[in-house]
Amino acid sequence: MKNILNILFGYFFLIVVSSSCKKEENKIYYEEGTPPVLTASRSVTIPLSFANKDQEAVKLSWTNPDYKFTTGLNSQNVTYQLELDTTGANFTNPQKKVFSLSNDLSLLLTQNDLNDYLLNQLQLKPGMSHNIEFRLISSIGAAIPLLSNILKFTVTPYAIPPKVDPPASGELYIVGNATPGGDATGWNNPVPVPSQKFTKISNTIYEITIPLIGDKSYLFLPVNGSWAVKYGAVGANNTNNVNGDDFRTGGGDMKAPAVSGNYKIQVDFQRGKFIVTKL
Repeated sequence: MKNILNILFGYFFLIVVSSSCKKEENKIYYEEGTPPVLTASRSVTIPLSFANKDQEAVKLSWTNPDYKFTTGLNSQNVTYQLELDTTGANFTNPQKKVFSLSNDLSLLLTQNDLNDYLLNQLQLKPGMSHNIEFRLISSIGAAIPLLSNILKFTVTPYAIPPKVDPPASGELYIVGNATPGGDATGWNNPVPVPSQKFTKISNTIYEITIPLIGDKSYLFLPVNGSWAVKYGAVGANNTNNVNGDDFRTGGGDMKAPAVSGNYKIQVDFQRGKFIVTKL
């Protein structure tokens, strides 16, 4: 009996010692970081011209936020988001341009690139002075993102040739089985006018309000009754975003939204995009 008690006591002692020898788990905690400082190679005005489109518009640089953890300076990748927006929008504009970068501490924009973002992303009018601004957001893991200072500039974007050549006829029509004017096959051509003729808003913008049949297809024609030239989707037939997408000369069939109803369609040859809005 005494031997049994000694054995049990020894076993209990080993358990206690083993438990007391477990090492505490080392945890890494975020301590601090320094908001990045944003600087630029230009001040006040950024020059833009088609003649110098391949030259530098502006180079933006920023300091390392130096994130610190309990183990010292970070050894992970820092993610940066450089935001471009119009002054006064406070970077809430859904059309703002966001550059996502990892580890880089600078970004050079050519005049062509910046002009393209101003015209097609922010949708600013060419030939007019506009106020824009940049800011940087740095982040790493679960640490709170750090915001840089804001840099403000004045720019005048220049007009560029339309991405898609506008119709030489100065007219535009919609055809297809998504439209009311289709025959038994749904693709009657010529189409009824004026119900399927676009209104010319400018040399590059055309608009129409029309009932569309859900999940059917359509194309744009510059000459009613002719298939010689057509405008359609840049990808395969019916693979476009039904709410609007890029288009090109000679493109494929474009799919209408799933729900039948009245829609406004805007075709922008300058940007090479069309927009479909349910009314």
